Amino acid sequence: MKQLIECVPNFSEGSDMNIIKQITDQIESVEGVRLLDVDPGKATNRTVVTFVGTPDEVIEAAYLAIKKAAELIDMSKHHGEHPRFGATDVCPLVPISNISMEETVKYAHKLAKRVGEELEIPVYCYEFAAREEKRRNLANVRSGEYEGLKEKLANPAWKPDFGPVKFNAQAGATAISARNFLVAYNINLNTTSTRRANAIAFDVREAGRVKREGNPITGKIVKDENGNPVRIPGTLKKTKAIGWYIEEYGIAQISMNLTDITVTSIHQAFDEVSEKARLRGIRVTGSELVGLVPLQAILDAGKHYLRKQQRSTGISEEEIIKIAIKSLGLDELKPFNPKERIIEYLLETDKKDALINLSLKSFADETASESPAPGGGSIAAYMGTLGVSLAGMVANLSSHKRGWDNRWEEFSDWAEKAQYYKTKLLQLVDEDTNAFNKIMDAFGLPKSTDEEKALRKQAIQEATKYAIEVPFTVMKLAYESMEVIKAMAETGNPNSVTDAGVGALAARSAVIGAFLNVKINASGLDDKKFVEKVLTEGDRIQFNAINLEKDILKIVEEKI
Repeated sequence: MKQLIECVPNFSEGSDMNIIKQITDQIESVEGVRLLDVDPGKATNRTVVTFVGTPDEVIEAAYLAIKKAAELIDMSKHHGEHPRFGATDVCPLVPISNISMEETVKYAHKLAKRVGEELEIPVYCYEFAAREEKRRNLANVRSGEYEGLKEKLANPAWKPDFGPVKFNAQAGATAISARNFLVAYNINLNTTSTRRANAIAFDVREAGRVKREGNPITGKIVKDENGNPVRIPGTLKKTKAIGWYIEEYGIAQISMNLTDITVTSIHQAFDEVSEKARLRGIRVTGSELVGLVPLQAILDAGKHYLRKQQRSTGISEEEIIKIAIKSLGLDELKPFNPKERIIEYLLETDKKDALINLSLKSFADETASESPAPGGGSIAAYMGTLGVSLAGMVANLSSHKRGWDNRWEEFSDWAEKAQYYKTKLLQLVDEDTNAFNKIMDAFGLPKSTDEEKALRKQAIQEATKYAIEVPFTVMKLAYESMEVIKAMAETGNPNSVTDAGVGALAARSAVIGAFLNVKINASGLDDKKFVEKVLTEGDRIQFNAINLEKDILKIVEEKI
C-alpha cells in the first residue's frame, strides 16, 4: 500500500479569499494530492489548510504553497490575534499510513532545505523534526513573533536550521515540523450540566485542575514558591478537554483535542471518560469525531473492544470498523460513514474495475474471456488468498469453540496473521495484471529514433523486472502463509481440519503457479544476475512448499 502523509500549513491571511484561493490552487495543481479543508479565521487573520497525499507530492505542493504565500502576503502589514512570524507560519507534516515518523522527519527536512535555499526564507524545525531540544516546542521557536524576528536572527543561538541568517521583511520565517495526528473528539454525556461535564474534563485532561485548600471548588488556590497555581494533573497525557452544552442535541459533551494519538488513543480517551463519568453518577452515551481520522486509529479501537470481549481480532477490516463505531457510539448523533470520515478511504480512487471487486462469476468470466489478463499470475495470487482465508476461518472458529475459552487469544493471533497474508495476496491479484499491462505499454512506446529505441528498451526491461517481482512476492507470501495453515491443521478445531487441508492445496498451487510466471518473464530480462538469484530462491521456495503441503495433508489424513 502507498505511503500517505498529511500537511497542515497555516497561512497568515484570513480575510482575503482571493489570496487564499491562489495559495490553495497551487496545492491542487499537484497530482497525487487532495485538498481536504480550508479554514480561514478573520479574527486571527490566519487560514489553516489541510491536504494529504503521497510524500513527494505533498512536499511539492507545500513548497508551491509556501512560495505563493511569500509572494502575496506582506508580513510587515500583518495583524491578527494568533501568534505568528511568517507568511506561511507553520507547516507540519503528519504520517498517516505506511510511513514512520522517522521517514516523515526526513521529508520535513527536505522541504525545509528547499524553502530555505530556493525561497531564501529562514526555516526553523520543531517537534519531531527539531534538531535541538529547545526547538521542539513551537512556542519557543516562534517567541518574539514577526516583530522580534530581526533581533532573533542576530542571535547565534537562534540561527535558522535552513535558509539565510537574514531578515526577510515580507515573508518572515517559517516553522516546519513532523508531528503525530491530532484528533478533535467529543464524548456525549447523559446530562445537561456544563459544570459536571467540566469536572470530568478536568479529571482527564493533562493540565488537570488547580489545587485548592479544603473545598475543591471554593477553597483558596494553592500556589508554589514562585506564586504560580499548583495543578493536579489529569489522567490522560497529550489531551486537552473542556465541558460544554450542545443546544442542537440537548446534551453536555466533553470536547477534547487528542494532540498525539500515539500517546492517548481515541479508545483510551473514551474508556477513561466513561470511568470518570461513572464515578460522578453520569453515563457516557456515545461520541463524535470532528473531521477526519486515520484508518489505523479506528482499527486499533475496534481491536481493543474485540479483545475486551475476548473475541478474535483476525476478522475483516469492515467488521473491525463496525465494532469500533458501535463501541464508541460514533453514530449516536448522526450517521458515521467510514468512506467519508476515514482518510485512506476518502482518498481511494475509483476501483470499480479492480478484479477483486468483481463477483465470483464475473471474475471467472473475465478470466475465460479473450483478454490475456487476468492470467495465471492473478489466479495464483487469488489461490493463495483463498488458501490462507481458509486458515483464518479455522482460527476464528477455534477462537469461539465451546470449551476452548482460555485459548481465544492464541487463535486470535493466528487469525490476525491469516488476515495479513490475505490482504497482501489480494492486493497482488490486481497488481499482477497491472504488471502485465505495464509490459504491454512499454512495447507500445515509439521507436522511430535511436533515443526512442533506447528509452523503449529501458522501459521494457523495467516493466519485465516488475513482472518478475510481483509473482515472486506471491510465491513468498503464499509459502509463508502455510505456517498458519499447518498450525490450524495441528491445533485448530478438529471439525475444520479438512478446511486447513484444502488451504494447503491452494497455497502450494499458488506457489507453483506464481513460479511459472516468474520463469516465463525472467526469460525476457537482460539482468542475468538478478534472474539467477530469483530462480535459485524460487526453486527453494517451491521445494519447501511442496514438502510442507505433504506434511499438512498427512496431519489432515490422520485426523479424519
